[in-house]
Parts: sequence; structure tokens; C-alpha cells
Amino acid sequence: MMSVSFEGVGQVCATFLSGRLTEGQVVKLSGGGTVDGCAADDEFCGVALCCKDDACTVQVRGFVTLGYSGTAPGVGWKALAADGKGGVKAAASGGVKCLVADVDSTAKTVTVML
Repeated sequence: MMSVSFEGVGQVCATFLSGRLTEGQVVKLSGGGTVDGCAADDEFCGVALCCKDDACTVQVRGFVTLGYSGTAPGVGWKALAADGKGGVKAAASGGVKCLVADVDSTAKTVTVML
């Protein structure tokens, strides 16, 4: 079986001030130049990649693999929202339009283009 990798493709990152975040969790803007963790159904702006002290590098564009909860979103352009546990879920309404390039239902991950 052939495998493909989207890792690092189109990656754009920025450094924000932050509270306590876990690397790999989706984040939202909480003020000017500041990000925080997302509650369930929040629209996210990116993914925390590296967090030190009171700052965090956030991936705001490009392909990234995220955990998901609930029903697996299909591939294609899908509306996603934060699941409140650091990952994403299919948005009931609103959400962030992302290109879902791959779904791993065993690992409960999706690879999306932010």
C-alpha cells in the first residue's frame, strides 16, 4: 500500500501570547496577539505547536493532523469546530471550513488544510 505525507506542506506559523496550552491542541484568539484553548463548538484559528512560558507558536495555515471526536468527517471541504478536548469535530453549524485530506478512523485523526 502506498502512503502519502502532507507533513509541513504550506505550513505558516506565528507566535502568540498564551495561557497554559498543550502542544497539538486547537486554539482560538482570545485577545490582541493572544490565543487560548477552545471550548466545545468554538471556531479555532490554528494549532499549538510549541508552547514555552507565556508564548506559543501556532500553525495558522497548511496541512496538520488533528484528533477528532464523534462521527468522522468525510474527506473534502468540511466545516469543523473545536471539540473542547483539544481536537475537532464536525460542526453542527458555522465552524471553520477546512479541506479534509485524510481520515484515520482507527487512530481517530484527520489531516486537514487550515
